[in-house]
Amino acid sequence: MVPLRTISYRKVVSLTQAIAPEMPCWPGDPPLELETVAELGREGYGLRRFALGEHSGTHVNAPNSFLADGAAIDAPAADHWVVPAIVVDGRDRAAADPDWQVTVADLEAWEAQHGTIPPDHLVILWTGWQDRWGDGAAFLNGDGDGVLHFPGFSEDAVAWLLGDRAIAGLGTDTHGIDPGTSTTYGANRQILAAGGRVLECLTRLDQLPSVGATLVIGVLPLVGGTGSPASVLAFVP
Repeated sequence: MVPLRTISYRKVVSLTQAIAPEMPCWPGDPPLELETVAELGREGYGLRRFALGEHSGTHVNAPNSFLADGAAIDAPAADHWVVPAIVVDGRDRAAADPDWQVTVADLEAWEAQHGTIPPDHLVILWTGWQDRWGDGAAFLNGDGDGVLHFPGFSEDAVAWLLGDRAIAGLGTDTHGIDPGTSTTYGANRQILAAGGRVLECLTRLDQLPSVGATLVIGVLPLVGGTGSPASVLAFVP
């Protein structure tokens, strides 16, 4: 028999950015489209059609987004989407250097203050980029050559987190767990190859404790999907 698991919480926080036509989208990704199909005063009910990229807004990446033999977003069992989390506050480093990459030393410094990163936890990087969401240019922070500049996890740090701490995945309030300058997406590839979760464009990370929250991640089970917009709730003790 599977042992009973519980979630103890005092409040629930939505970590999901609002979906609106003006929200930041990855360069080349389709913008949000909305079309009124039915109106209350005309058809007697309201209905809109929407079209949105699989990796837009607060979203998760599926393994097949980076790995040829990777699973699609509809493959994991339901309990895959319930996961405890820790939060690494990197706002000062990110403000000083938008190209900052989390290192093993940064994570060891976090552990010196909060304790060893527990296994099977999602590690969330709080950069402060959530506050830029209303300004697409500032959020993506591209330069004249089209290179994006936002913080992320170094490949060495991800390898250490997987190998030495057995984490469940990574999350961030930027548009990618890889730094914006990355062309190899090594953080994504490592996490997804290990069967982990990748959460991007999170918000309200300031309302989470460093340790103790549990996330419930709602995804659209798109058959063959490479990812999905997500509704992410944090249960905070």
